Amino acid sequence: MMHGWERVENMIKKSSYEWLYKVGNDQQLFFILGPCAIEGESFTFKAAEFLKKLSEKLSFKLIFKGSFDKANRISLTSKRGVGIDQGLKILAHVKQEFDLPVITDVHDISQMAAIADVVDIIQIPAFLCRQTDLLLAAGKTGLPIHLKKGQFLAPENMEPLIAKIESTGNQNTWLCERGFTFGYNNLIVDSRNYPIMKSTGKPVVLDATHAVQRPGGLGGASGGNREFVATLAAAAVVQGIAGIFMEVHENPEQAHSDGPNMIRHADLEKLVSYLIDLDAWAKSNPVPEAR
Repeated sequence: MMHGWERVENMIKKSSYEWLYKVGNDQQLFFILGPCAIEGESFTFKAAEFLKKLSEKLSFKLIFKGSFDKANRISLTSKRGVGIDQGLKILAHVKQEFDLPVITDVHDISQMAAIADVVDIIQIPAFLCRQTDLLLAAGKTGLPIHLKKGQFLAPENMEPLIAKIESTGNQNTWLCERGFTFGYNNLIVDSRNYPIMKSTGKPVVLDATHAVQRPGGLGGASGGNREFVATLAAAAVVQGIAGIFMEVHENPEQAHSDGPNMIRHADLEKLVSYLIDLDAWAKSNPVPEAR
């Protein structure tokens, strides 16, 4: 019997952005930034232009993020996004107009070929991180895989997931910390996870905004505490990681999803500048190891 990932043909890709294959926990911090959901072309272009200018001003490597479908919503009536066809068209235009690598989520094997034709990094959502066929199909694209650690997994559990991807010949897996389910409507980030996941030799990223999410905290939607994003990001950066992921928005109160945990554009420059300086210090003064 043939699995879904085996039916995907002509999938081996390579991003034109060579630096994506050279990221590491000992390299300069990179940033994945963008809105949670793609809210239309003009909205997305405005966000990409703002972020591109900020990356040039502060001299950091930027990956633009946008989701075409927020498939994991609590309420049936919640906004999900513009859909795969329109979403990928918008992301392709962002790449062309602003010369930025782009990343988006994949939810199903049937989406993989279309997504791989546009994006530079495949993102595996946390709740889908153990789905074998999805990981194999993602690995087969040849693109870097941003693998989010499930809210239900210990950091050690990421190694067999890496092995699934690497069985396809793809060695480019990034591991993303985003908090562990703790009690009701809350997440906790355990700083011990960074050295454990770094021991795999893979780049480690903190998803600083989803880490402060309150899943289902508003009843029919998720809440969040953006006031803790900077603290969690700083605590990760001092441990010498590869990247920081943050969802950002001009007006989070009007966002289609995850507004309570997104960073305002107006507050982003100060935070990113601080994290860049902290990263430079941390990588010159690494945390001493206990024996």
